[in-house]
Amino acid sequence: MTKLGQWLCGLALLGSAWAALALAPPGLRLPAPFRQALLPLPLYLLVAFGCYSLAAVGYRLATFNDCEEAAVELQEHISAARTDLRRRGLRF
Repeated sequence: MTKLGQWLCGLALLGSAWAALALAPPGLRLPAPFRQALLPLPLYLLVAFGCYSLAAVGYRLATFNDCEEAAVELQEHISAARTDLRRRGLRF
């Protein structure tokens, strides 16, 4: 199962549980504080997911490995392209 499938299954599970509680089945009486916390729960989860996503992207950026060989090779390609363009008459 892909990561998207896992997230969608978890979202469907949480969404169905929230809908079952928010629609208040006839035999279930939730106290008022629980009902007040239950209604904005999807918004809270959305904010928590956004925080998790920002933290994950920040961590990946902080631990990203530099590729020194690729940087040198790219600089060589850039200098070769500049000399070729100068030879063709383009001025920088």
